[in-house]
This record gives sequence, C-alpha cells and structure tokens, in this order.
Amino acid sequence: MSKPIILTGDRTTGPLHIGHYAGSLRNRLRFQSDHEQFLLLADTQALTDNAHDPAKVRRNVIEVALDYLAVGIDPARTTICLQSHLPALAELSMLYLNFVSVARLERNPTIKDEIRARGFGRDIPAGFLCYPAAQAADITAFKATVVPVGEDQAPLIEQTNEIVRRINAVAGSDVLPEAKAVIPKSGRLPGIDGEAKMSKSGGNAIPLSASPDEISAAVKAMFTDPMHLRVEDPGRVEGNTVFAYLDAFDDATEEVEELKARYRRGGLGDQAIKLRLNDILQDLIGPIRQRRAELARQPDYVLDVIRSGTERAMLRTEATKRDVIEALGLFLL
Repeated sequence: MSKPIILTGDRTTGPLHIGHYAGSLRNRLRFQSDHEQFLLLADTQALTDNAHDPAKVRRNVIEVALDYLAVGIDPARTTICLQSHLPALAELSMLYLNFVSVARLERNPTIKDEIRARGFGRDIPAGFLCYPAAQAADITAFKATVVPVGEDQAPLIEQTNEIVRRINAVAGSDVLPEAKAVIPKSGRLPGIDGEAKMSKSGGNAIPLSASPDEISAAVKAMFTDPMHLRVEDPGRVEGNTVFAYLDAFDDATEEVEELKARYRRGGLGDQAIKLRLNDILQDLIGPIRQRRAELARQPDYVLDVIRSGTERAMLRTEATKRDVIEALGLFLL
C-alpha cells in the first residue's frame, strides 16, 4: 500500500527555534517513517510580507534547510524542496484564484488575524491576501492528504478543501483529494516573555543554534508567576512559561506533575524549576547545534539536498498541474 502523502514546511524568514521543534519538527521526524513527506522551503510565501527585503528571504533558505537536517530530517525519506523553483505552484495558484472570491479571502480568520497583527489596514499586499489560494496550490500540487498545522492555521486547510470541492465539481471527478489538518495536542509554545506567540524577530525565542550561555540566559529570563516572590509562597502554574516548556520537553511527566503540585502549594522556587529546564534544553539543543555547525561547513551538500529534492518535487507538481488542466477541459499541448 502507498503511504499517505504529507506536506509541511516553513517560511524562510529566519532560523527555526524550539517552538518549531515542539510544534512541528519532532512530529516530522516521526512522519518520515510512515508517510511520503514533502517539506517545503516556502520562500515565495515569505515574500508576501518581506518583498522589501528579498535578500533576507534568500539567506534564510539555507538557514532553515540547515535546521531541518540538524534535527534529523533524512533527505532520503523526506523530500526537501524550494517553493520558488516549482513553477506549477504559482500556476495552480493563479488558476485557483478563479475559484474563490476576494470577500471569502478577506473572511478567512487566519488572514484577518494576521492582517490586524501586521497593521496593514487596507494597504494589504495582494500576495498576502491571496495566501490561502497559494497554500491550496502547495497542498494540492503534491496531492497531500495530511497537513500538520497549528490551530490558528486550520481555517487555511478548510479553505483549501473548499477550493478542491469547487474544482472537482467543475471537473466532474475527484481530480484532487481533500486534506486533513493535523493539529499538535501540545498547542503553541509561548515566548520566553510569556507572550502567546514566539517570534523569530521578537527576541522571545530560543534558536536551535543557541549557545549554552544563550540557553541559560533565556531560561533565567523566562516569565513565571510575578506574585511568587518567595519560595514558600503559593505559585501559579497556568501561564507560567517554565512549566509550559517542561510540559513540552520533559519526558518525566509524573515528576513534572509533582513539581506543579509543590509549586501551587508553596515550597518550590523559580530557580529550582529553571535549573531543571535549563538542563533539559541544553541536552536537547546541544547535539542539534553541533550537527548544524558541521553541516554549515558543507554548503555544497546542503545545496545538493535542496536541488535534488526540488527536482523530485517538480515531477510530482507538474503531473498534478497537468491532471487539473485536463480535468477542467482546458487546452493541452
């Protein structure tokens, strides 16, 4: 039996951090053993709000690829490919825009939230507004049936499936499959400052390449309970960033639950739980940082991985584009 096809990826706007590891990267390591996995370096999508700085997008193609390989993504089992070098994606995006209205694009909750967060007002880049159609093209070009996303991204998968159903209805056949959103149970990891969104540029993330001193400094600065002033004071676990990270990375779940109970009733200081978390993150990031540094000294190898993966992806996406054109009854040469 053929394996389920999974598409995932990241915008190339900066190196990845432990939020990416908790939310997606470690799941991708598991997926590559029982799925046909495509991993997209989304440089075209990165341009939707970084067109003023294309050099940043170009530079981070290699940075994100290094992070993929450093955490253990195996290019023999996962196809790593570059979005801008897959012309079928852009061509399908343009085609799909005929199957969705501007009003529907503007109503997409994910797009609405991102427009508000970026302060675009009505000065919205057209590429950003059309992002749901572009993502639909990415997903369907690989005929992916599984797409891991955060809960806030689920409306994009819903809109992808709307477009799929419209195309299939016009074609009179199921030329494209619908995709299922897979949402991590752990949810989004907060920034070290307690903010809900960890950001590459916001200074509240721990990169996968962080040095031992950088990790220690980040853990030391982590938001806990501002009312927990003394060790004997009862503390609040909810909203406490250190405990959120322990939940995400500490495998000794029973011990973590005991620590939470002690913290709530008083008698456990912030320093103790931060020391525990620091040790865990040092053990997690240390090997990734070392492997990343080794790979950074092999730029030709990293480029070869991207090139060969993109060539494989091109065969798949071009075939899908032809399937769609043929099913819609458009002219074929």
